[in-house]
Amino acid sequence: MDKKSIKFSIIVPAYNESASIKEVLLRLDNFLSQNIKDLYELIVINDGSTDKTGEILESLKLDNYHYYNHPYNKGYGAALKTGVKISNSKFVIFYDSDGQHNPEDILKLIKESDKYDMVIGSRKGYKGPAWRQPGKKIINLIANYLVQFKIPDLNSGLRLVRKKHFHSFVHLYPQGFSLSTTITLAFIKEGLSVKYIPIKINKRTGKSTVKINDGFRAINLVFRMIMIFSPLRIFFPVGLIIFILGALSLVSDILNNNLTDTTTLLFTTFMMVLFFGLISDQLALVIRRKR
Repeated sequence: MDKKSIKFSIIVPAYNESASIKEVLLRLDNFLSQNIKDLYELIVINDGSTDKTGEILESLKLDNYHYYNHPYNKGYGAALKTGVKISNSKFVIFYDSDGQHNPEDILKLIKESDKYDMVIGSRKGYKGPAWRQPGKKIINLIANYLVQFKIPDLNSGLRLVRKKHFHSFVHLYPQGFSLSTTITLAFIKEGLSVKYIPIKINKRTGKSTVKINDGFRAINLVFRMIMIFSPLRIFFPVGLIIFILGALSLVSDILNNNLTDTTTLLFTTFMMVLFFGLISDQLALVIRRKR
């Protein structure tokens, strides 16, 4: 295979997916070989699996296919970063190993690749256990407000990314599941072109490794990302609320002909919030330019 002809690298992270990985890869490779032929490579990152995932990957004999083993479990984000690092293409496509995705949807992403910097599959149908849905909605609402962009699916595992832009934010990517959230917010806030394509997903094979703590980490991550890309979206509304309370307190003080400590404290706090907001905005600019 001539590496110069490769345009798309399909990267599949896998951790203890022995129940699904063989069927997923056979189906995926069959579809790719028929539809984009020599324009692709299939890269699987075995993220320190303790089941038979590694043995299955070693036994597969597929065209344009190679796999890489992490010595221990580093995380979903780490697996994707490894896959991008060893890829040989202009575009990388992330594809989950649990059987949720349909290979046919890859063509939907590829058709938009020349017009957008990232194309994301917006999942329809099954989205995981019901107990996770309220948390996902809260995180989505926060993210939509902070980036001022309608995000239909914040952490979809199926996406096509222009590789040069992926590298632009690599210093921000976490090792875990939140890489999907991070790259979505980073691309949107930096003004890169992002497109969502509706896709239908299947119920995953096997047990999910996502935990409740990952939800809290995701909320924390959203705020951290906004502090890097647009901190005034946090500081401004907080400062505005404090200013309004201070103004109301001042009106009350004037009517009572007595300046209270509460009014002084509120306006002092407002000035501090405004000051830290402006400083944070400048620091965020410096951090972004470091890339």
